[in-house]
Amino acid sequence: MARTKAFDVDHALDAAIGVFREHGYAGTSAGMLTEAMRIGRQSLYDTFGDKWKLYCAAVRRYSDFECRAHLDALRSSSKAIDGLRAMMARVVAEARQPCLGVGSISEFGSASQDLGQLHASRGMALRKALVAKIREAQKQGDLNPQRDAEQAAGFLIANVAGIRLSARGGSSDKELEALGELALQALR
Repeated sequence: MARTKAFDVDHALDAAIGVFREHGYAGTSAGMLTEAMRIGRQSLYDTFGDKWKLYCAAVRRYSDFECRAHLDALRSSSKAIDGLRAMMARVVAEARQPCLGVGSISEFGSASQDLGQLHASRGMALRKALVAKIREAQKQGDLNPQRDAEQAAGFLIANVAGIRLSARGGSSDKELEALGELALQALR
């Protein structure tokens, strides 16, 4: 009969996310993970398989959370431009925290099929919501109606990554806020 887990799997996974966010996949050791997750090495392997499977589970959980948070911000106002502003403000506010999504793309690019599929599915959900919100803002007269909404959504996604990388590189809060504002101004 299988033993009941003596730890909370979600809590352990959240702890792994923190380690991977800060150190990336290559910079993270099994010891760092077990210490942060407060589990033994055997529990890590019994529960998650191996470091790679744990990393993929961490990226999936993190990406799901981030995608939901972005979508919630986009839906936070009846006026489309305010939803876009809320999403960019959230990105700026959270930018000092390392981003596991940007980190995994930076570390692996498109070399990993596992991560590529994960990023594509979460990215598509966000892109679709952004395109709809941009078109809505165009209809409401707040964004340039001549701008291609698909390209504008891609531009905002690239700016989200840029803001997070700028924060990681030491940009001031004022600079990050300006980057968020300029990204939206470019769509007017």
